[in-house]
Amino acid sequence: MPEVRVCSAGDVKAGGAVRFEVVGHRLCVVKIDEHWYVIGDRCSHGAYSLSEGEVYGDDREIECPAHGSIFSLETGEPKSLPATKPVPAYVVTIDGDDVIVTLP
Repeated sequence: MPEVRVCSAGDVKAGGAVRFEVVGHRLCVVKIDEHWYVIGDRCSHGAYSLSEGEVYGDDREIECPAHGSIFSLETGEPKSLPATKPVPAYVVTIDGDDVIVTLP
């Protein structure tokens, strides 16, 4: 599995989400406190950008801005309807100032 640099740590503010496209993957990068999460950026229900949704830091979740489906940032699993399929969740590491993701 290849490891790829997605962005600099300073590109994502705490409590925020940013979309990046890397090697054909559209990724939603989220930082909550000192924890980092990377999931697929397309909602499995309607192909909307999850990075434009609201981040719920206490629950480690993000809400799709279009239809309100909530996804786990840890597993990509949907927590509410109308989405029923998960989005990809990726292993993320920080190396100095680089956010690195392991792609399938």
